[in-house]
Amino acid sequence: MAPESGEMGSVAVAEDPVPVEPTVYRVADPAPLGLAAFAMTTFALSVSNAKIWGPAADSALALALVYGGAVQLLAGMWEFVRKNTFGALAFSSYGAFWISYYVFVKFIVGGLTSQADVSVAVGVFLLGWTIFTAYMTVPSLRVSGAVAAVFVLLTVTFVLLTIGAFQDQANLTKWGGYVGIATAAAAWYASFAGVVNETFKKAIIPTLPLAPKPVTSGARTSG
Repeated sequence: MAPESGEMGSVAVAEDPVPVEPTVYRVADPAPLGLAAFAMTTFALSVSNAKIWGPAADSALALALVYGGAVQLLAGMWEFVRKNTFGALAFSSYGAFWISYYVFVKFIVGGLTSQADVSVAVGVFLLGWTIFTAYMTVPSLRVSGAVAAVFVLLTVTFVLLTIGAFQDQANLTKWGGYVGIATAAAAWYASFAGVVNETFKKAIIPTLPLAPKPVTSGARTSG
């Protein structure tokens, strides 16, 4: 007869648990790619906004669709795989920003009938991204100094461009271009540090990590 479970003296039959293999995501860090795509597209548009090379806006439009847009969006999807909420939201959103910028310039602005309409349309578009960038700056303060610098500079860039668009102030847009160039430089630096440190498997280029280090049991002291 089969053993019954119950009071003392009963026989317990133990079954070996089926081993479950942990999920391993073999995906390289997409952050250097996303930052590089963002940096190059931002640089091209910013040198145009700053009136350094006006035709650079045409280069920015091409980059916005492919590199800053599609490639950065892919980086965001890979961050989802790595369970990095901040990176997934940032890269996916700014990839969508550049794609929507392409659509806006190619298909929307030309259909507006007055300069006042253009100013409002551009201003509202930029205002939304100003708000998004401002609140994304808060969690960036738990990533690294390099990433936080990108978001602080980008927030300032969007603020200047937004006010410049609403008030049709070319000087504010120009200053937004200058700060945008600094933003691109900061993003390139963060990308450079990421790929170098990952390739050499050690921290060669400083990024000033801001996330608290986990406390190990050996580091604890008894009272």
